Amino acid sequence: MANYLIITEKPSAAQNFVKALGGKVGQFEGNNFNITNLRGHVMTLKEPEEMVSAELQKAYKSWTLKYMPWQISDFKWQRTYIRNRNLRTGKSESTKKIVDEIKAESKKGYDALVIATDTDPSGEGDLLAWEAIDAIGWRGQVLRANFMDESPKSIKAAMRQLTDVTDKWQHGAYLKGESRNRWDFMSMQLTRIATTSAKKAGYKVVAREGRLKSVIVWKIYEQLEAIKNYVRTPFYEVKFKDPAGHVFGRVTKDGDVIPWRFPNKAAAEQDMAQYHSSAVAHEKHQTRTQAPGRLLDLAGLAAVLAPRGYASKEVLATYQKMYEAQVVSYPRTEDKTVTPEQFNELLPLVDRIAKLVGVDTSLLTHRQPRSTHVKPQGSHGANRPGVNVPADVQSLKKYGDSAMAIYEVLAKNYLAMLAEDYVYDHVTADLADYSSFKTAFNVPIQLNFKLVYDSFAATRVDDDDEDENAGVLGPMADPYIHEGANKKPQQPTTKWIMAYLEKHNVGTGATRVSTLSDMGKGQKAMLREARGKLTLTETGNVSAVMVKGTWIASPKITKRLFEMMDEVGEFKMTMDKLLESVTQVVDHDMPIMVANAEALQATLGAPKPKPVRKVSGTFNGEEITFAKEWSGHKFTDDELAKLLAGEEVSFAAKSKRGKDYTAVGKLAKQTYKGSTFYGFKLNPKPRK
Repeated sequence: MANYLIITEKPSAAQNFVKALGGKVGQFEGNNFNITNLRGHVMTLKEPEEMVSAELQKAYKSWTLKYMPWQISDFKWQRTYIRNRNLRTGKSESTKKIVDEIKAESKKGYDALVIATDTDPSGEGDLLAWEAIDAIGWRGQVLRANFMDESPKSIKAAMRQLTDVTDKWQHGAYLKGESRNRWDFMSMQLTRIATTSAKKAGYKVVAREGRLKSVIVWKIYEQLEAIKNYVRTPFYEVKFKDPAGHVFGRVTKDGDVIPWRFPNKAAAEQDMAQYHSSAVAHEKHQTRTQAPGRLLDLAGLAAVLAPRGYASKEVLATYQKMYEAQVVSYPRTEDKTVTPEQFNELLPLVDRIAKLVGVDTSLLTHRQPRSTHVKPQGSHGANRPGVNVPADVQSLKKYGDSAMAIYEVLAKNYLAMLAEDYVYDHVTADLADYSSFKTAFNVPIQLNFKLVYDSFAATRVDDDDEDENAGVLGPMADPYIHEGANKKPQQPTTKWIMAYLEKHNVGTGATRVSTLSDMGKGQKAMLREARGKLTLTETGNVSAVMVKGTWIASPKITKRLFEMMDEVGEFKMTMDKLLESVTQVVDHDMPIMVANAEALQATLGAPKPKPVRKVSGTFNGEEITFAKEWSGHKFTDDELAKLLAGEEVSFAAKSKRGKDYTAVGKLAKQTYKGSTFYGFKLNPKPRK
C-alpha cells in the first residue's frame, strides 16, 4: 500500500478528483491518497538579468541592440513566485503561500507525488506541475496520471495506469513544455529589438513579437493593405445563359492568360458577333453523396461564433468553465476525431442532446461509427458535448455570455455525423455548337446532415455560395456580355485568420484562439475584434511593419518551430539544439527590424502624440498634479482618492516582457533626470 499526494491543476479539478475518488482523503485500488491543487502556474522564470552572473546583469537588463543576441549558456534558468491580484479581495497575493502549503503537506510521509494536471498537447500541464515539484524540493518518486477529461471514469482509469516520470529529463511532455517556455523567454529579444527600434522612430509602443503573434499581425496588416490598395479593374467576356439561368462559360486554369476576356465592353461585343444561340447538349446527371463535415476544434468554434459578437477571449473563458463542469469536452485538444470508446460513451445521450438543441432525432439514423469521424488513435478526442447534459440551454448562461451558443454549435456539429450523407444530383452539360462553353451545378436530393449542421458552410471563408440550381436545362442558351472584375481582397475576420493558420498548420486550435484573445487585451492591444472583423491598433500596425520580411512572421518557420518542439518531446532533438534556433532567428531578424523601423513614418505616417492626462488634488497638505494613467492603466475615481490619501492601490498590469502581474504601490514624490514630480510608484519587490 502506497501513500500518494495527488496534485491537480486548479481547485475545480481537485473537486472533480474528490467526486471521482470518493473524498479528498481516502483509498483507491489499495493505495492511500490525499488531493491538493495548484492554481495554474505557481512559478515563473526570473527576469533575464536575475538569471545571469553579476558582470552580465547590466547587459541582460538593457534593451540596447548591441547586447543581442543573448548567449543561451549564460542563463541559470531559475524561477520565482508569481504575484497576482485576488479578484475577490483586490489585494496582491503571491503564489508562495500555495507552494509552501504543498511543501508542508509533502513532508507527511508520502511515497510519491502524482501529477494530475491537464494532459495537454503543449506539455503545459506537465511543466506547471514540475515547476511546483522543483520549488518544494521533492526528491522522491513522481507518477503521472494522464486523463482524457475530468469525468469520474477517466480519472479512475488514469489512477489505475500511473506512469513513473521521476526523472523529468526523461519525461517527454515536460521537455516539450519546458523547451517551448524557454524558447518563448529567449524570443523576448525580438520584442526588445522591435520596440527599441520603433521608439527611435518616434513610436512609443511595445511591439510584442512572438511565434504566433507575429504571423497573425503581419497577415492581417498585409490583407488590410491589399484592401486599401485595391483598384477595381472590370473585364468583359462572352457567356451563354439558358431560360432557367444556367450560365455556360469557358474554363481555364488559375493564372492562365484568358484571350477571350477583354478590358472594354466594345471589344467583347465585337467578339460576340461570331456567336449565335445554341442548343444545350450532352446533359449528364450523376448522383453523388457528401459525408458530414469534420468536428470543429476550438479555433473553428471561435470562428463560427465571432460573427455573432462573441470575441475569442469570451469563447475561451466560457468554454473552460463549461469543461470544468463536464458540460463540454477538453478544450486544448489537437484531435479532429473521437475514439470508439468516446463515441460509445455519448451514444446513449444523443437523443437528450438533440432535444436540447432542437434537432429532429428522426434525422439521426446513422448511429454506427463513421471511419471519417471515429478512429482508434487519439487522446482527449475532438471538441464535443460532455457527459453532463444540462436540463435546458438557459441554465448554461451561468458559465458566460457565449455558453448557449457554444453548446448549440458543438452539439449540432457532433450530431451531424449521426445523420445520413447529403445526396445530390451533379449536372453537367455544354453547347451543341460551342462545346468549350460548359456548365455544372448541383441539385439537392436529400439534405440529411445539412438539416442538422453543415460545418463546411459554417467555416467557409469565401463569400461564394455553392453552385446549386434546380431549374431545367435548356433547351437553348443565348450569348450575352458578362461583366466581371478582379476580386476585392476579403476583410480580415476571425474565421479568415483561423483558416489561414490551419492551412499552414501553425499552432493548435486552442493556441490560435488563446493567442488571438491575448492580442486583443488591454491598453497595449495589437488588434480589435468586433463581430468577427479584425482591425489593427497603432501598436498592431507598428508591430506588423517591424516584422515585414522576418523569420518570426513566417508561417513556414513557425510551423517548423512547433515541429521541433514536438521532436524535443519525442527525444528526437535536444532542448539545447532547439534553443539554438532562437539565436538564428534573432541574428536574421534584427537587421531587418532595424531597417523596417526606418520606414515606419513613411509607411504609417507620423506617430500620433499621446496626451498625458493629469489630475490635481491635495496630497500631504500640498496641491499637486500627477498623471491619471500608469503603464496603460487608468486610475478609477476610487483609486485616485486612495492615492491622494496616501493609501496603497493594486491593479492588473503587464511587464515589459508582456507577463501579467499585479502592480501594487502608492503616490510618491520622485526624481527623473534631475526633475522632481509626483506619480504612482511601485512598491519594492519583496525579498525572496
